Amino acid sequence: GLAAGGAAAESRAREEGEAWFPGVGRVAAPLVRRERLAAGDVLRGPAIVLEAGGTIALDPGFVARVESNGLLVLEDVAGEAAPALGDLTVADPVRLEVLGSRFMSIAEQMGAVLRHTAVSTNIKERLDYSCAVFDAAGGLVANAPHVPVHLGAMEETVRALRAAFPHCEPGDVWVTNDPFRGGSHLPDVTVVTPVFAQAGAAPLFFVGSRGHHADIGGRTPGSMPAASRSLAEEGALLPPHRLVHAGAFDEAWVRARLAAGAWPARRPDDNVADLEAMIAANRAGERLLQALAAAIGADAAHVTMQQLQEAAAAKVRRELARRVTGARRFEDVLDDGTKIAVRIEREGDRLVVDFAGTGAAVPGNLNAPRAVVRAAVLYVLRALVAERIPLNGGCLAPVELRIPAGSLLDPPPGSAVVGGNVETSQRVVDVLLGALGLAAASQGTMNNVAFGDAGYGYYETIGGGAGAGPDFDGASGVHVHMTNTRITDPEVLEQRHPVRLVTFALRSGSGGTGLRRGGDGLVRRYAFTAPVRVSILSERRRVAPWGLAGGGDGARGRNAVERRDGRVETLASCAEVALDAGDRLVVETPGGGGHGAPVESGLPPLRVRPSLRPGA
Repeated sequence: GLAAGGAAAESRAREEGEAWFPGVGRVAAPLVRRERLAAGDVLRGPAIVLEAGGTIALDPGFVARVESNGLLVLEDVAGEAAPALGDLTVADPVRLEVLGSRFMSIAEQMGAVLRHTAVSTNIKERLDYSCAVFDAAGGLVANAPHVPVHLGAMEETVRALRAAFPHCEPGDVWVTNDPFRGGSHLPDVTVVTPVFAQAGAAPLFFVGSRGHHADIGGRTPGSMPAASRSLAEEGALLPPHRLVHAGAFDEAWVRARLAAGAWPARRPDDNVADLEAMIAANRAGERLLQALAAAIGADAAHVTMQQLQEAAAAKVRRELARRVTGARRFEDVLDDGTKIAVRIEREGDRLVVDFAGTGAAVPGNLNAPRAVVRAAVLYVLRALVAERIPLNGGCLAPVELRIPAGSLLDPPPGSAVVGGNVETSQRVVDVLLGALGLAAASQGTMNNVAFGDAGYGYYETIGGGAGAGPDFDGASGVHVHMTNTRITDPEVLEQRHPVRLVTFALRSGSGGTGLRRGGDGLVRRYAFTAPVRVSILSERRRVAPWGLAGGGDGARGRNAVERRDGRVETLASCAEVALDAGDRLVVETPGGGGHGAPVESGLPPLRVRPSLRPGA
């Protein structure tokens, strides 16, 4: 309450209320209007101070004094740790909301550190990274809204590293990019830090960062070789390793791994600098989690993490019971003819997602490790639930995944996988959405473009059209589903690399027709000012993004080279090509499928438009 100022100050300033505070739970807390406080008033927490420009939460154990100049000075007078939370067995929704947001905020702050300390364009400008918080068992608890294909797979990486290093110490940091240990593809490097609440105990949490390194070796600059047929051709493999121990960063090991093999990394200094940035991001998360555990107690933090996952699982179960009846089947084919098939059926309160009928692993690189498929399923389930829930491991608790061993979606170790992460993952999402009847196919690709020479590699992805749904049009010119990255600003691209961006525009008319129309794709044309080697990994150049419920297909994509002598060469979905100064690369990305038969729409012609077809 108020001291120093007396009953008169108390009566003029406070209203009764309650609020939730870390360490004590929901308690009575007076609502104090800032303008009614006078110089000399002292307010003791817990309390909420309301002012025109914001709100101040005064925790228990703090006092706020009003100075003669009107400033409010807060002071910690508790002298001891906050009392323990009440009954932790009760999943108080307010506590879950507050602490869930706190965990997510920690992941966001990790991402900010990573972005501001990394050196590579891919992480600093394109934001091709993800940060997350995990529980003591390695389960995903909270993440920042980064890249879905990273976030859904990182849980398996954390658990693989935890198993590889059962004995760890405060200050340890682990690293790997192994696609068959929860990784996605070799350019995506994961750094994990165990977080201890007290010395001598087991880790209470883990924090992890995954960043796409623009070049990690491999056959082609940018480490996205279109023609790779084995993992060794795609770059340097970093097996699970203790990257930091007793405060020492094992840079020599990193450089040795990056230099190994027939195609070493082209910019190892950038790789090392980005790894140091990832370590710094994890350190920030570690400090914030330790401070939170100290404030609310280690037991409260642990129990809340479990309850957050249980809450997500319960909401997914409710949504599945409402939406999924009977067996749902859907299938599609990649541009090379390989089939992706899925059968979705609810068995009791569990959902069985069965990919039986999917084609065998391919000799090329469109194979997707199990962790990538898991990420796609997690993404779709999270998108299915209209309620506000965190994307965490609990979303998959009601799900049984059945993936045929040796198939495209569970390839043998050592298989080439660089395209599976970026291309096949998108097509898995499409078939899942199709089976559930939620949306027509989106562009179904990330339109990966990598170029460079012996000294550098650059990589980017290009947006396209999103698929329409029963009550929405597809968005135009956006990254869809499993990627959430930006595209490099033209000024940055042209300043750092021998290229000029000639065209970057919407591909008008490329979205599918329908009661709800698909989004339009993009056109991106690069003119190179020096010889480069280009690798492009894409899909939907032969098989169009399908419409749903009578909606029209989106336009297929197109890749081409415009030579300086006027010749035009059409490229395949996945291609590697040498370009000279003056040559141009053209990428036309697919549109999204439409939803609903246009003849039934009764809408004016501007709403129901024809699809653009190649050659039209």
